[in-house]
Amino acid sequence: MTALIQTQIRNATGHITLDRPKALNSLSLAMVRDLTHVLLDWRDNAAVQTVILRGSTEKAFCAGGDIRFFHQAGGSTPQGGSAALDDFFTEEYALNHLIHFYPKPWIAVMDGIVMGGGMGLAQSGPQNRLRIVTERTKMAMPEVNIGLFPDVGGSYFLSRTPGQLGTYLGVSGEMIGAADALYAGLADVFLPGGALAGLEALLDQFSGGDVRAAIRAYAAPFASLCDPAGSKLAQQQASIDTHFRFASVTQIADSLAGDDSAFAQATLATMQKRSPLMMAVTLRQLRQGAAQDLAGCLRMERTMVRHAFTQGEVLEGIRAVVIDKDNQPHWQPAGLEDVTQEMVDGYFAPVWPDHAHPLRHLIDQ
Repeated sequence: MTALIQTQIRNATGHITLDRPKALNSLSLAMVRDLTHVLLDWRDNAAVQTVILRGSTEKAFCAGGDIRFFHQAGGSTPQGGSAALDDFFTEEYALNHLIHFYPKPWIAVMDGIVMGGGMGLAQSGPQNRLRIVTERTKMAMPEVNIGLFPDVGGSYFLSRTPGQLGTYLGVSGEMIGAADALYAGLADVFLPGGALAGLEALLDQFSGGDVRAAIRAYAAPFASLCDPAGSKLAQQQASIDTHFRFASVTQIADSLAGDDSAFAQATLATMQKRSPLMMAVTLRQLRQGAAQDLAGCLRMERTMVRHAFTQGEVLEGIRAVVIDKDNQPHWQPAGLEDVTQEMVDGYFAPVWPDHAHPLRHLIDQ
């Protein structure tokens, strides 16, 4: 185990803390491996009846994968990839699948920033999950801002949000708060940050029954502090459904351009900063993901991420946002009008025969 994953078993609850605060708890390959090791060990351990995952700082649950590592490893060969990079995505996606079907209640305390890989850790299956948000929650799948696509199962959980909310969140990469997350079905209960200590006490005193029901009862008095019906997504649902229903990003952009509302114009301005190619790839990914099971989505994403680092858009995006911090990415192509169907299709072309796919063993339960 690395020092970046802290674990403890108390009162039949397995506590896991992501402890890399200076990097906002972003995931390294070693952390992915440690998490997988712990969960496999606890899966058949009768001393662990519930698992709770949190971050070590109120600033972040998990800000995603370690994109500085992505840039270093992805740019280390002429092909834009490395064995370590391949291992990271293969093992991270397998971990996402393990969490989704974990046979014990999975409680994710999404306090602070929850992005990318953090969403993959939190968005477990409906049979085991309880996803907690606080007033500090800042949630996003912002990959189009760094020339990537919403992975870690994003093609599955975004495509299953109400209406076109997932399309909006994936294609625009916009950030949302606690009320929005509850409205979109990406979270289950709200707890103010000051009540998290009480959650710890509840788990330490819990004596049997449905722990998720007990947590919901504990959270009930705070529900009035966070109103999903009054969230931005709720207020803009009709507009989002109108503009993001189309089969191409160009049509979406044209629809937004024809709407002079503040929301539509702000959304269009945001999209004009994103990678045109990756918005188009993301739209297709989400449309296809809606018709696939989780294992199929993760296999599709594993193929896509290999193409992403070969094509290089993600390396330029990370350079602009994280390495040089000039926020002036040179997207290729620079405009939606130059994105061709062939470019998009390339991200979905098989890399391995089915029998050799690195995630071929994943089976939804």
